[in-house]
Amino acid sequence: MKNKVKDYMLITIGCVIAGIGTALFLLPNRLSSGGFAGIATILYYFFNIPMGTTIIVMNIPLFIISYFRLGKEFLLKGIYATLLYSKMIDVFSMITTFTDDRFLDSIYGGILIGIGLGLVFKARASTGGTDLIVQIIKSFSNKVRTSNTLAIMDGIIVFANLIFFKQIEIGLYSAISIYIIGKMIDLVFEGINFSKMMYIVSDKYEEIAEKINLDIESGATGLYGKGMYTSKERTILMCITKRRNVMTIKNMAMEIDPNAFIIITDAREVYGLGFKN
Repeated sequence: MKNKVKDYMLITIGCVIAGIGTALFLLPNRLSSGGFAGIATILYYFFNIPMGTTIIVMNIPLFIISYFRLGKEFLLKGIYATLLYSKMIDVFSMITTFTDDRFLDSIYGGILIGIGLGLVFKARASTGGTDLIVQIIKSFSNKVRTSNTLAIMDGIIVFANLIFFKQIEIGLYSAISIYIIGKMIDLVFEGINFSKMMYIVSDKYEEIAEKINLDIESGATGLYGKGMYTSKERTILMCITKRRNVMTIKNMAMEIDPNAFIIITDAREVYGLGFKN
């Protein structure tokens, strides 16, 4: 019950934030965030149909399918999120906008919608639209790539906005919003303190590992590998650390061994001692 209350709180806060971003920033400038919101924007301006109402109607058949493919709990959360998000759009669309600058609107609208949807997704829910379509498709086949499918569908909807409104700027600014939305969703999931993973290949691995332990107070793991070109066996250091320590460790390793081979990549989520429980 505690987890359910937490999920519905996240959904509520997320829908309010996303509703503000859509109604006060994107909608007044005919910009699209992709998905059903993009279609609803077209119908709003050409037929004066409330955006929230359109989103609800279009999602009805999807939620019927999701009940059989994704389960009752997902359906209930999805219905709540979709109804609330749609209602927030209609409520906030009656408020005077903050700015008429389309560029600023595309940026701040994208930020708010991304944060809002990120919170909804974190509660394992959906506001419907293209992301729900993808989840239904994936329930039939896991071979479907979520990012590619979403990008294609959102791209088609943005292109439709461009054709109906006959302004190329709308498509360009909408693309900015969609990009920012994606980045903000990732940020909500990862947080601002996401970790980095470093691989260090060096003959002086023991000295480098000791330096990391003493100066950074961070551990390193030795992985045994073999160079396929040289057929030489060697130990590869793997180190998970905070982003702020990356340059320190890199410089430290290069100082000990100028010929060290270093790979730095993102570690999306890290659980265990010193990181998330």
